[in-house]
Amino acid sequence: MQIPQFLTLFKRTKRDAGWFCIAISGHGAHFVRIKRAGTQLQVEICAFYPMESVTSAALEKIVRELHLGSFQFTTLLVPDEYQILMVDAPNVPADEMKTAIRYRIKDSLNSHVDDVTVDVLQIPGNKNGGNRPQSLYAIAASNDTIQKRIALFEKAKINLSVIDIPEMAQRNIAALYETDGRGLALLAFDERGGLLTFTCDGELYLSRRLEITSGQLQDANEDIRQQYFDRVELEVQRSLDYFDRQFHQISLSRMLVSAPDGVGLVNLLADNLGLPVEALDLPQVMDISAVPALLESEFVTEALPALGAALRQERRAL
Repeated sequence: MQIPQFLTLFKRTKRDAGWFCIAISGHGAHFVRIKRAGTQLQVEICAFYPMESVTSAALEKIVRELHLGSFQFTTLLVPDEYQILMVDAPNVPADEMKTAIRYRIKDSLNSHVDDVTVDVLQIPGNKNGGNRPQSLYAIAASNDTIQKRIALFEKAKINLSVIDIPEMAQRNIAALYETDGRGLALLAFDERGGLLTFTCDGELYLSRRLEITSGQLQDANEDIRQQYFDRVELEVQRSLDYFDRQFHQISLSRMLVSAPDGVGLVNLLADNLGLPVEALDLPQVMDISAVPALLESEFVTEALPALGAALRQERRAL
């Protein structure tokens, strides 16, 4: 089966399309639909279906039971299925950008450059000028990974339009909490680890992975749990310092944290980081009354990437 030339991580679609996200994990899949009515958001569906193995037959059965045939579908890769690399933008015409980026990142890839699909995300430049080179994110996934995901959905008779990544999904969540012209840091944990993103005016500027899982933050041993908290604090402080050096023109308004029963972590970070730190509160930005489970921090931590992917809107691609 040929991989479509532009089934990229940020495929163009109609701005007003209805999106449904199916996010696959090692032990099941999240199904998420968020309805937009002007500026109002309502979570219509956010459910996790446990499965020993996610199969096309199982996905087809759920889609049929939920009567989802009319939606456009998006899915997410998990962190070990792709690489995201920050690189300086080559000085080439736009239509040659992806080719130039492929050549630039080839020695940093986990697979041979001919065996990967590469897409490019532009990092906004300094509106106030400055000599910092324009940067880009290169996102690379193996053709085999992309092909298997396409086949899984095709066999399930699901109209897969976009394959996305958690960084972009988290950007969509962060955009709901931003203050115009100010930056926002969002730190979220799930079973695969932590993801820290820095956004401003709906654009992703920086992302960092933390090798600490939501489960580790809940360790029954208080001393071990505190060690993980301290590691988070150290990694976040380093990332804040880096962000300040690279994007000094952006002032951060606050940091939001999504973690299971994350009050202790929120308090620790608030006491030591020098900026406001708050727990992520979904009811501030969307109606979750149809899904009471979203009031539980443990459910939110695992569902958040799928919620973000379901918020997808048309973005300008290179």
